[in-house]
Amino acid sequence: MKESTPNDPIEDKAEKKVTFEDLGFNYDLLDGLDSMGFINATPVQALAIPHILNGRDIMAIAQTGTGKTAAFLLPVLNMIMETEPNGKSSCLIVSPTRELAKQIDLQAEALGYFTGVGSVAVYGGGEGGNWDQQKKALTSGADIIAATPGRLIAHINMGYVDFSSIKYFILDEADRMLDMGFHKDIVTIGKQLPEDVQTLMFSATMPGNIRKLSKDLLKDPAQVNIAISKPAKNVLQVAYSVYDKDKINLISTLLKGRKSYKKIIIFSSAKKSVNSIVASLNKNGLKSKGISSDLDQKERETALKEFTNGTIPIIVATDVLSRGIDIKNINLVINYDVPPDPEDYIHRIGRTARANATGVGITFISEKDQLRFARIEKLLGEPIRKSHMPEGIQPGPEYAPNKGGKKRGGGKKFNYHKKRK
Repeated sequence: MKESTPNDPIEDKAEKKVTFEDLGFNYDLLDGLDSMGFINATPVQALAIPHILNGRDIMAIAQTGTGKTAAFLLPVLNMIMETEPNGKSSCLIVSPTRELAKQIDLQAEALGYFTGVGSVAVYGGGEGGNWDQQKKALTSGADIIAATPGRLIAHINMGYVDFSSIKYFILDEADRMLDMGFHKDIVTIGKQLPEDVQTLMFSATMPGNIRKLSKDLLKDPAQVNIAISKPAKNVLQVAYSVYDKDKINLISTLLKGRKSYKKIIIFSSAKKSVNSIVASLNKNGLKSKGISSDLDQKERETALKEFTNGTIPIIVATDVLSRGIDIKNINLVINYDVPPDPEDYIHRIGRTARANATGVGITFISEKDQLRFARIEKLLGEPIRKSHMPEGIQPGPEYAPNKGGKKRGGGKKFNYHKKRK
């Protein structure tokens, strides 16, 4: 197993199976893992945990589904157990959404069942709106605090939050938090913490703003990279070259008569477009609701609940829904536009075809998005099949990213509804 330094390329590979016992955890923590049937560490756990236990800051690139949450929770639980309790908070975890904060809190409770280590989730909206309960946890101390940036800043601004006892500061889905505009909040939170705090940063991608943030917050970090996985083989991937004005009609045509599609996510890269897409879909008789960081929290909660229970068949969302949220039985994912980062395509398409189910991923390519889509195909190492427009919809621009896509045209005709062999 390679040990990295800040000057190394960001790439680590687990060379052999590592058990949790090999990692030297406390026996009470191992009992909890054993009761859950966890024996072997995932690659990101095997690579990150030894660095964390040795007190190193971490910059880890790992996507949802790799076991990254346990990669930071397990060593933190172990280190908290080995210190004398002082009735104050030891670990602060900041994540982009209330859904992810709740999941981290629940996983901390499950993994630490036999340890006596407690946790609390701090977020806005819904039952998280119990301000007094959150205030009590922040003032009296909880071993682990899993919080969203906005709600945590609101408490900090009230003047009663004391983070002088925090030893571990974790940023989960750091790239998504920056995409959602939380950079200033993260910096503000970081200034409330002791200078010697151990900082662990987990991100699915490594754009320039994450590199800058890591330089500002991390001290001599160990770097771990788990290569991004490709979409599941049982995801049928199709693309349409289409003009922006025809996208809603294309969705309506593709979904017409397709009653087997009970749960559909439509991803938009622009928050400001979510409401307009929802309005257009509803006008065309397609029942839908929207979720984005710009929408009211209660509206987001209601929409997600109705989508999960099947009341609403279509959700229009930004990439806030592409990670960290486990919704079962997604039949179809539509990229209303091409995501700016090729790896975001993987996350979006990964919402469908889970647990050996099948699913369909469709991407709309406008003329301005052709170079973006070409980068996705380069990441995948193969072209994604292009389909002709259904009858009655104008053919889109020719897919020719190196030529600017000026001509109208086709692509190989393909019936994405046909059952795969």
